[in-house]
Amino acid sequence: MKADSAETKLAAARTKLILDKPFLGALVLRLPMVAAKDDWCQTTATDARKFYFNREFIDSLSLSQTQFMLAHEALHCALSHFARRQHRIKQRWDLACDYAINPLLIEDGLTPPPNSHIMPEYLGMTAEEIYPLIDENDQTDTLDEHVYDKENQNDGGRAPPPPGQPENNPKQGRQPEPDDNAGEDAPAGREDGGERDQRDDRGSAPNEADSPDGEGEDGVEQPSPLDAQEREDLDVQWQQRLAGAAQQAMQSGKLGGSMARLVEHLLQPRLPWRMLLARYMSNLARDDFSYMRPSRREGDAILPSLRSAQIDLAIGIDTSGSIKPAEFHEFLAEIDAIKGQLRARVTVLPCDASLVDGAPWIFEPWEEIKLPERIGGGGGTRFVPVFEWLEQRNIPPELLVYFTDAEGEFPEREPAYPVIWLVKGRQKVPWGTRIQLN
Repeated sequence: MKADSAETKLAAARTKLILDKPFLGALVLRLPMVAAKDDWCQTTATDARKFYFNREFIDSLSLSQTQFMLAHEALHCALSHFARRQHRIKQRWDLACDYAINPLLIEDGLTPPPNSHIMPEYLGMTAEEIYPLIDENDQTDTLDEHVYDKENQNDGGRAPPPPGQPENNPKQGRQPEPDDNAGEDAPAGREDGGERDQRDDRGSAPNEADSPDGEGEDGVEQPSPLDAQEREDLDVQWQQRLAGAAQQAMQSGKLGGSMARLVEHLLQPRLPWRMLLARYMSNLARDDFSYMRPSRREGDAILPSLRSAQIDLAIGIDTSGSIKPAEFHEFLAEIDAIKGQLRARVTVLPCDASLVDGAPWIFEPWEEIKLPERIGGGGGTRFVPVFEWLEQRNIPPELLVYFTDAEGEFPEREPAYPVIWLVKGRQKVPWGTRIQLN
């Protein structure tokens, strides 16, 4: 009866999520629900393929808390936490992922179980932004199990395991035998997610086909971590599922607040900002043929010749305090490298609420961009002074690139010249081209 109780509660919680919160419900539908053995799963877990649960833990939860745990594991998958850790230490990364998810679910009206890790100030932040804020000595365990990844060895700052100890986590057992009907091994790029996903979309109950072959009354063993190819394939699948779930929820008017902003941020193109900026500037300064009359020494014929024009580039830098000095020096070094290739004359305009003392600084194509070691700033943010100075000069630049977090006062009217906003953070801009920095 205990097994029936836990699985009935999970089915009810999943159905309620589908009806009340279609974004989260659509994601939860993608995770078959599987009972796990007590020796490795004391609460819930995911390997980015399935939702594993401890029956006694589910029995101890309310319906809203059960919804919370279902949505929690689904968001780990939808936000591709299993594919984004890179060099980071697993324990701190797992904790950062929980801190990123839990405030979103609370804001969405779900109730967390006891011992959930919640930091309201992390609301709307990504795991990458939270990770450096966690103390290196913080050994807090997560409430759930993230079994899609393995412990760090030499790449994450921890020592190798002692002789005779297996490389993976001692809790890890064999990989459960795949369900022929699961459809979770569909190739990357397949939008339907496989036969299993289609059946889940029709709302089948979890006890109809969710349990894989080999699951006994005690549950399944702990799955092995994902290999590189599995991680890549699942990353593509979950990105598609995230986009599809968000679109459906927005159409029904049931996706808003921090969740919507985070989804929009994660679905933005991932091209590096350096590549996008260099591409834009290269198009602006592209060489072209000229039919200008040659000098008499070159003869009487007028033949096309290749000419390269020098471009006039303005650089606005937000010095209000939200942009760290190391960050805008790195940005200036990148501009310096690009301008040398394009023959660009650069005017640098640092600004917080007004232009800083001594600004602007002007550099010719052959000059290295070097600013004073100490630049004023740290006050409020207004973008207007930069545009006012360029207007008073009476010679508009070919391009203005503004490095900022986009939290400030914008000019009321868009200028006649193109503007690129290189934005750190998720703030939007009223006009111009926005390139995501981080």
